[in-house]
Amino acid sequence: MNCSRDEAIQLATSLITTSSVSDNVELLVCVPTVHLADISQLANDSHLLLGAQNAHCQQSGAFTGETSISMLSDYQVKYLLVGHSERREMFADNDEVVANKFAAALKNGLKPILCVGESLAQREQGITLEVLKAQCQAVIDAVGIKAFANACVAYEPIWAIGTGLTATPEQAQQVHVELRAFIATQDPQVAQELQILYGGSMNATNAKELLAQPDIDGGLIGGASLKSEDFIKIYSLAE
Repeated sequence: MNCSRDEAIQLATSLITTSSVSDNVELLVCVPTVHLADISQLANDSHLLLGAQNAHCQQSGAFTGETSISMLSDYQVKYLLVGHSERREMFADNDEVVANKFAAALKNGLKPILCVGESLAQREQGITLEVLKAQCQAVIDAVGIKAFANACVAYEPIWAIGTGLTATPEQAQQVHVELRAFIATQDPQVAQELQILYGGSMNATNAKELLAQPDIDGGLIGGASLKSEDFIKIYSLAE
């Protein structure tokens, strides 16, 4: 929940004009719904892709204040974040809600980015993998493992977001390896091709080491995405 209309337009314009098309890296911004119309016009015919931060799983109805995925499609939205830690913790997006949004995104031609992650208490208890597996399994039970061929997963350790604590590249890589191995138990090909992003406070300083890890396939960028120079630096490092 950042940026006025003018700030959002300025940021998107800067991202488009200071970056170039890449053959192997995608540049995606997940825009607050209120700014989608403006940013969609700017991104049209550019290499900047649009995603949404949230949507309701129903196509329409008496859900005051919500936005349907079909509405998002009117603005060339291609991706949808589902299960972000803030949605889970603050807005009661439990595993069932997340699975329903994941399914609705696929039904409407959007690529869901499934966010999974553990709290500090869960990490200290040594149950990181169990938490991530449960979050993924809830979606698999709802839509099947093959659906992940048209999705991304983003690992965001909650304990490393805005706390001053950080995961080392080796720690992040280990979790990505274990997460991919879990998916492989259900479909090896889907696991091999699955894009797993890292979302634990990746920034212009630590991105190079994180992205160098073999199982980290990109970044889900938070605060650093609000500074165009930092965001573009991360994008260039990913190339």
